[in-house]
Amino acid sequence: MRGTDLQQSAMFSYLSPEQRVPQDHPLRAIRQMTDRILNQLSAQFSAMYSEIGRPSIPPERLLRALLLQIFYTIRSERMLMEQLDYNLLFRWFVGLNMDEPVWDATVFSKNRDRLLEADVAKLLFQLVLEEAQASELVSDEHFTVDGTLLEAWASLKSFKRADQEEQPPADDPGNPTVDFHGEKRSNQTHCSTTDPDALLARKGAGKEAKLSYSGHVLMENRHGLVVNAEVLLANGTAERDAALLMAEAIPGDHRVTLGADKNYDTAEFVAEARNLKVTPHVAQNNKNRRSAIDARTTRQAGYLISQRKRKRVEEIFGWMKTVGGMRKLRYRGLELVRWMFTLAAAAYNLVRIRNLAAAAVS
Repeated sequence: MRGTDLQQSAMFSYLSPEQRVPQDHPLRAIRQMTDRILNQLSAQFSAMYSEIGRPSIPPERLLRALLLQIFYTIRSERMLMEQLDYNLLFRWFVGLNMDEPVWDATVFSKNRDRLLEADVAKLLFQLVLEEAQASELVSDEHFTVDGTLLEAWASLKSFKRADQEEQPPADDPGNPTVDFHGEKRSNQTHCSTTDPDALLARKGAGKEAKLSYSGHVLMENRHGLVVNAEVLLANGTAERDAALLMAEAIPGDHRVTLGADKNYDTAEFVAEARNLKVTPHVAQNNKNRRSAIDARTTRQAGYLISQRKRKRVEEIFGWMKTVGGMRKLRYRGLELVRWMFTLAAAAYNLVRIRNLAAAAVS
């Protein structure tokens, strides 16, 4: 018998989003970890808000929604609110019931700024890392560091001379014609009017220069988890500066190894690393000069292991750019970019911990 194609709205519903999400859905394990972590942040959340006034968006729900935005590569907060309105899976993960209204995108962004002021992303990242440490997934001896350029949310048309008054556009004010061919432009003389913190940088010789930030991660070599994340201005020395900052923050006073590529093979960096009780397992750069790493380091079996393991750091950058939305930034200003980069690193660790736990069970 043929079924009828008739849809009738029900007056009452007795199903919750919890009943609609399969028990083996990958987000369930992440939701359980996230809930444990957010419970530990409850005291910090309480200190951020006044005891009187109109209730805001619960910070727990706000953070879960931001994690969803990273997991599912949702390009804007307005689109995130649209998804929350009709997507049962998203409503379940955030903690919204079927009949609860979603928030306005502008209100959501302003509430996120409160978390930015309290540096909640860093607290969340540390607690995610503690989850991994409790499961003995993190090495405390062998690490890898690397950096990548993050393309800023600013056009090259906005990169103008800092000592020159802005002229009104001759044609379309929204997208004026700018002829900068033949003009020598540098970070010393020019500045972006859209994002002043973004600097002109390029990945290598022959590559085009773009307004960018410099993102960095410190990875432990056992399972490829991020143990530290940092964003600096793309000033040319940011990679080595960030590496030393993150190496100094490694807990404990025991000697550790630090793998890296050829960009870190400088006498200055190697000397500073050794002063921090860090054995630099950097790739040798023998092109046109002598390497700062000699046979005392390269003959060790651990050096070859570090060189093999360090390539896994590219998987982190690949995930953060293709899935986490870090290829083309949607935020302006160093502080906000650093906050979102740290949150993306925490999201990567959550996915990685879930995958490692699933592999151990199977």
